[in-house]
Amino acid sequence: MSTSTSLVASRAATWAVAARILVPAIWLGMIIGISFIEAPLKFTAPGITIPLGLGIGRLVFTAMNAVEILLFVCWLAGSFKRHMDRAWWWIVGIVGFLLLLKATVIRPGLSVRTDAVLAGNSDGGSLWHYAYIGVEGVLTLTLVIALVFACKRWVSISPR
Repeated sequence: MSTSTSLVASRAATWAVAARILVPAIWLGMIIGISFIEAPLKFTAPGITIPLGLGIGRLVFTAMNAVEILLFVCWLAGSFKRHMDRAWWWIVGIVGFLLLLKATVIRPGLSVRTDAVLAGNSDGGSLWHYAYIGVEGVLTLTLVIALVFACKRWVSISPR
């Protein structure tokens, strides 16, 4: 193998490790910032009505979902660079399943609910919100586990 080929392979491996660490960290930051902080506080801001808050929320969570899908694809690509053990693939699979559940089942259910509220056909609370909160909680925990696992495996701290 030539030096330039070796250098390219080394850089690819470095980027793969970076993806396995940085993607869960960035994703966690998004969930904490948007789902756990912005969304609940939005409705307590002065002048924010339920329809306005729901409209903002729909835009924010649609954008967040698109970014989550992009992050997952990057994370998945970084996971293929070296042979990963079964535990890692379980973590990736769980995160992928939760993302798929959010994007294809829960978010459409929330959209129907939001449409009903905006049309004035609200009948009280919604189980879709509890499902979203539950999946977001499990996703958060799984991403923390992934981040810890990745750091323990690929970050070495040498003593001084």
